[in-house]
Amino acid sequence: MERKLSLLILFGGASTEHEVSRVSAASVIRNTDSEKYEINTIGITKEGNWFLTSSPVASIEDGSWEKDKGNQRAYLVPDRSVGGAVVEEAKGRYRVLPVDVIFPVLHGKNGEDGTLQGLMEMAAIPFVGSGTTASAASMDKAITKDVVNRETDVNQADAYIIRKKKYDEAPDDGIRAITDHFDSVFPLFVKPANSGSSVGISKVKNEIELSSALDKAFMEDEKVIVEETVTGREIEVAVIGNREPSASKIGEIFAANEFYDYNAKYENKNSRTAVVTDLSMEKEEEIKKAALKVYEAMGCRGLARVDFFLKESGKVIFNEINTMPGFTSISMYAKLWEASGMTYSGLIDRLIELALEG
Repeated sequence: MERKLSLLILFGGASTEHEVSRVSAASVIRNTDSEKYEINTIGITKEGNWFLTSSPVASIEDGSWEKDKGNQRAYLVPDRSVGGAVVEEAKGRYRVLPVDVIFPVLHGKNGEDGTLQGLMEMAAIPFVGSGTTASAASMDKAITKDVVNRETDVNQADAYIIRKKKYDEAPDDGIRAITDHFDSVFPLFVKPANSGSSVGISKVKNEIELSSALDKAFMEDEKVIVEETVTGREIEVAVIGNREPSASKIGEIFAANEFYDYNAKYENKNSRTAVVTDLSMEKEEEIKKAALKVYEAMGCRGLARVDFFLKESGKVIFNEINTMPGFTSISMYAKLWEASGMTYSGLIDRLIELALEG
């Protein structure tokens, strides 16, 4: 009988997207074939503590897994000779849990920003998703804009970048620089350069609102990006692959709120998504090609979701890329591949295959 692959699923994390990660991980666990994989789960608390847990999937989803008395401290160490996770069985007594591949179902900071990827690369354990550099660069909206501008012909929204240190030294000058850049045209979007799931983002309708929006964004990151408002349909493309990636069907977001913020994504049940069916074949191909150009320019591998605006004129505007998109039951990434003919379980298998390809 062929040996099962040892799959380690990581979830949680010291991140504002901790709860989303738990729900994503629960969906992944439920749809992973236990006949193919020896599945182990390590949960990371908001405080950053790691535990090997055998808690039921429902407990992972609602967070009660942390109270499981069977949890054992666990560590991923950068020593390549270990070949797995180190588990503390008792005080002063440890064992190695062999791991063939890791699926890090973590979103946002300390999950998809290159920090965890660096640790997994040092440990030399294959993992699902992009490597350190691509993860870090894609997480940073300012760096992403620069790379996409330099390496592709994909359209983007006009933007102004401001750093906290400079803003704190002269707030009035910072506000003036922003309004001058956009010729005092509002509304504008104020975003932390490094933040996931639209955390810390504000839509600013006038100069008076800029100050509080900047303060809110600077709570998440030392660098903030201010963008012009693009009016159009919010669309998404799921991309999968390493050296020869492919793009899924196109999805559309119908946000319940004024824009697709954290509440609209995960809490407001009036938000919905759908597979787009009303675009011409030529427009669909244009959007897919743009998604692949961004994916390859950023050096991604495994998977990513690439987001765009489609203006009424037909112009396609790149918005952002997510290297570890949500995997919840309402998340678009898996839905788009299901619409493209790949089951959820088949998608997980494919992502693991890509991780092992390197």
